[in-house]
Amino acid sequence: MKINKAIFPVAGLGTRFLPATKAQPKEMLPVVDKPLIQYAVEEAYAAGIRQMIFVNGRNKRAIPDHFDTAYELESELEASGKKELLAMVHSIKPDDMECIYIRQPKALGLGHAVLCAQCVVVNEPFAVLLADDLMVGKPPILKQMVDQFTEWQASILAVQEVKPEHTRRYGIVAGTPVNDRMMDLTHMVEKPSPEEAPSNLGVAGRYILTPGVFREIANQPRGVGGEIQLTDGIAALMRREKVFAYRYDGKRYDCGSKEGFLEANVELALAHPQLGAGFREYLKALDI
Repeated sequence: MKINKAIFPVAGLGTRFLPATKAQPKEMLPVVDKPLIQYAVEEAYAAGIRQMIFVNGRNKRAIPDHFDTAYELESELEASGKKELLAMVHSIKPDDMECIYIRQPKALGLGHAVLCAQCVVVNEPFAVLLADDLMVGKPPILKQMVDQFTEWQASILAVQEVKPEHTRRYGIVAGTPVNDRMMDLTHMVEKPSPEEAPSNLGVAGRYILTPGVFREIANQPRGVGGEIQLTDGIAALMRREKVFAYRYDGKRYDCGSKEGFLEANVELALAHPQLGAGFREYLKALDI
């Protein structure tokens, strides 16, 4: 089995970034010079995925517009001889990439958002990427996971160590190590207290899942916060199939928080081939 499809749940309201997200999706907030959703799509594309499925909500037109053709802009750039900028605009959606948009009618949780895409995924394994988790790695994090899936042919969750006091923010997993990066999962709990957490390994915003998870999500009761949790569906899937955790090689920026968003902007600006040197000198000159 190969991973050909990726789901991007982008229907959230982004309330932690108000007022910036009052009229624009949080996934369109820029980190240096690209919106968050473009980083996630580029990561999926680098992993060999060509069908991008956006589970969208009301007032999120900016996302399909970003990946659509911009006739007036492209004509102006071409007429002005700005070939590099024109090539950059064209690269946002390569010709061999397909974008599909599905409306999530109600905000019923991440599990429900994934379930909304079942009609497109059908019986194939698929990836899920949360755009506000900006992941940086060489090779890209999802490419690392796709390579692992090729070997194991089972669901895989990206995980990282988290501080004990932060377990309430994550799905927490535990299991049996099979090598230095892979773990055969036995427990998975959504946002437990530090006292109830089975480990300090938290799920990051990258998943590869088999289609059996759809049945589990559809048949489960609502979980934490009264929402249909993806974590609960995966926990139920573990009773029927192998599910692995993968300690990825790279760094995650929690761009769902203002602190993580600012960290991502600073660190990616420092690494930017055109901006990095000048920005580094500017930071050195600050009286901090």
